[in-house]
Amino acid sequence: MPIRVMLVDDQALLRTGFRMVLDAQPDMEVVAEAGDGEEALRLLAGARADVVLMDVRMPRMDGVEATRRVCEEPGAPKVLILTTFDLDEYAFSALRAGASGFMLKDVPPGDLLAAIRAVHIGDAVVAPSTTRRLLDRFAPMLPGAPDERSRAREEELARLTTREREVMVLVAQGLSNGEIAARLVLSEATVKTHVGRILTKLGLRDRVQVVVLAYETGLVRAGGLG
Repeated sequence: MPIRVMLVDDQALLRTGFRMVLDAQPDMEVVAEAGDGEEALRLLAGARADVVLMDVRMPRMDGVEATRRVCEEPGAPKVLILTTFDLDEYAFSALRAGASGFMLKDVPPGDLLAAIRAVHIGDAVVAPSTTRRLLDRFAPMLPGAPDERSRAREEELARLTTREREVMVLVAQGLSNGEIAARLVLSEATVKTHVGRILTKLGLRDRVQVVVLAYETGLVRAGGLG
């Protein structure tokens, strides 16, 4: 079955370009297009999608709020954010809202296709080190007082074993499984198992969300460890 993709962008010409690239792939199918977040949510009710390519700066409802609403639903499609500028504060907000990563709009077609395939199988398409750099820049803009969601997340961290917390911190620092294995003197397979358990226990989709959660709960802080 082909990967079902929804395109959400207020620029019709850009959507047309993406559609041409995606429809030329034997394993992809564009199932819907929307010009803003409100339209995207409405169409998703009837058009089942696996991956949503979501612009962030749109009228009526921007991509951040749309991403948050999409990701709240059970069995939600994966969201891949499209942004014009690297280290965009909108991309930061979208990652916190549940997006699995972000790509620049001028990304080469081959990279975009690889990103869609990666997101579809559950991988993140932004390196944790890049996400950490993004969060280092914008984390100081977060409200000082923890909200109910972040407090609940802190309680969830208590489910992790000491070793899993160690692995989570290193993931948030941007280390790969191989680097974590070397740091903790473990096999790479063992590290992969720990990462999988962290994702399951905390209800996270990928390593990007691990990094975001580490910042939200203060496990890792901008510029260093918490």
